[in-house]
Amino acid sequence: MPTVADTTVLNNFAQIRRTDLLRSAYPDLCAPIQVWKELESGVRLALVPACDWSWLKIVDLTGQEQARAAEIGRELGPGEAACIAAAFFRELLMLSDDWGARTLGSSLGLEVSGSLGVLDRLILKQVLSMEEADFFLAEMVQHGFRSPYRSLRDIPR
Repeated sequence: MPTVADTTVLNNFAQIRRTDLLRSAYPDLCAPIQVWKELESGVRLALVPACDWSWLKIVDLTGQEQARAAEIGRELGPGEAACIAAAFFRELLMLSDDWGARTLGSSLGLEVSGSLGVLDRLILKQVLSMEEADFFLAEMVQHGFRSPYRSLRDIPR
């Protein structure tokens, strides 16, 4: 399924230097230019490790998407607002770990997932074992990810 990510998810996988896992889960992943700028700023400020994102498709918002993002941006940051607008108009799965963005996206009828969902998808695709996914989750938590779960086994299904 075509998928768009915001900075929170890209950052979590960059922090553990495993952007390849995102690519394995969602080879068609894209991010709005606003998200890309946030990520680049984090790299420049040495808050985000530099990683190979050459495979990530960077998208410009259409005029209609920009207008919607401007409305949404009053409540959320520019990256989250752009991500929601792109997901809404292009009918994309939205990846975000930002609670406000997830809540608003869901209220608009979007399918929403995040870093935990990516790891879970990698287990389902048999790219990772449960133990490997839990290891990467623990690494993300060490780097600041506020996960509601300590193991993917704990996620209600």
